[in-house]
Amino acid sequence: MTLKEVCIMAFTKCLRRVLTSIASYQMARRTSGRQVRYLIVGFGLATSASISFVHLEAARKRKLNTSIYMAEPITDTNTLIDNEDDMRTKMELMIMRIQADVCRALEAEEYAGQKFKVDRWQRAEGGGGITCVLQDGEVFEKAGVNISVVTGMLPPGAVQQMRTRGKNLAEGKKLPFFAAGVSAVIHPRNPHVPTIHFNYRYFEVESDGEKQWWFGGGTDLTPYYLNEKDAVHFHKTLKDACDEHDSSYYPRFKKWCDDYFRITHRKESRGIGGIFFDDVDTPNQEEAFKFVTSCANSVIPSYLPLVRQHKNDDYGDKERQWQLLRRGRYVEFNLIYDRGTKFGLYTPGARYESILMSLPLTARWEYMHTVPSNSKEGKLLEVLQNPKDWIASA
Repeated sequence: MTLKEVCIMAFTKCLRRVLTSIASYQMARRTSGRQVRYLIVGFGLATSASISFVHLEAARKRKLNTSIYMAEPITDTNTLIDNEDDMRTKMELMIMRIQADVCRALEAEEYAGQKFKVDRWQRAEGGGGITCVLQDGEVFEKAGVNISVVTGMLPPGAVQQMRTRGKNLAEGKKLPFFAAGVSAVIHPRNPHVPTIHFNYRYFEVESDGEKQWWFGGGTDLTPYYLNEKDAVHFHKTLKDACDEHDSSYYPRFKKWCDDYFRITHRKESRGIGGIFFDDVDTPNQEEAFKFVTSCANSVIPSYLPLVRQHKNDDYGDKERQWQLLRRGRYVEFNLIYDRGTKFGLYTPGARYESILMSLPLTARWEYMHTVPSNSKEGKLLEVLQNPKDWIASA
C-alpha cells in the first residue's frame, strides 16, 4: 500500500469518528462534556491526516525548474531535490546556472542570432557533461562553455598528480572520486577584444575510508593588444569578488595566476593574469563554496563590458596575424602545461572533444617571429614578460 493510500484511509477513518461523535453529542448532550472533547480530538485527527495528505501531494509535485539551464542536469532531478543540502547538488546547480548565464550573455552580443550548439553527453564510467559551443560567430570566432559532473575511480596517474600537490592519498591505487566543474574559453573575432578563460570546480576523493574535498578555479584574461583601462577593470572586478570573503585572497591568487599561466620555454605569461587557486578547503565547506560562487558570478561583469566596448573596433590583416600568433602561444600552454587538460586526458572515459574545446578555431606559428619593442605588439610582450600589479597602478 502506498503512503498516499495510507493517508487517505486515515483521513476517512478520522472523519467517520467525527461524524459519530457529532451524532452522539446531539443525543446525549445533557449527560456530560466528554463528547465535546471527543469532537475536538476527532477534528484534530482529521486535520492532521488532511495536512499530511497535503504535504504528501506537495512533495510529490515538487520539481526542479530545468528550463533555466542549457539542458537537463546530469544528475537525476529527483536525486537533486532529495539531496538539496549536499555539496554535490549545490555545486552542480551552481555550474549549470553559470553556464546558462554566460551562454545567453554571449549570444546577446552576436548580431546575426548565432546560438550555442548544446551537446549533453553521458560517461559510461559515471556522470557526464554538457558542452556548449558557438563557432563562426560575427563577434565570437569560437566560444566554449562546458560543465562536467563525473564519478568513478581515479587512476593512479591522476592520484600521483594530486599527491605532488600535497594530497594525502593512497599511492598506487584507484580511488573513488566525484568532480564537478564549469570551464569556458571565449575566443573573439576582433583582435581588440581579449580572450577570457575561467574554470571553477569541486572535488571529492575517498582514500582509506576518508573523504577529502576541495575547490579550485580562476579567471584570466588574454588580450592581443594592451588596454590598461580594460586590465584595471578586469582585475578590480575579480578583487571585489575576492574581498567579499577575505582581503588576502586577491593578492595571493593573483600571484598564483601569474605563476601558473606561464609559458616557461618562452619566458612569458599567456596573458595578463587574473586569479587562480587550487586546494581551497577553508574556513569550511559552505564558506568555500560561497567564495567560488562569487568568483563565478564575477565573470560576466568583468568581461562583457570589454566585449561591448571593442567588438566594433577597426582592425586589419596585421592585427589579425598578430592575434593568430598569440593564439599559437595559447595552444602551447594548454597542451604542454595546463593541469586541467592533463587531468582530463588521464581520466578513464575522457571526452576529448570537450577537453580540447579550449583550443582556438585558428592559430599560427612563425619561425623566429619578432616585433619592435616600441610597437603596440611590443608593449603587450613587455607586460607578458613582466607581470604587473594592475590595482596598484589604477
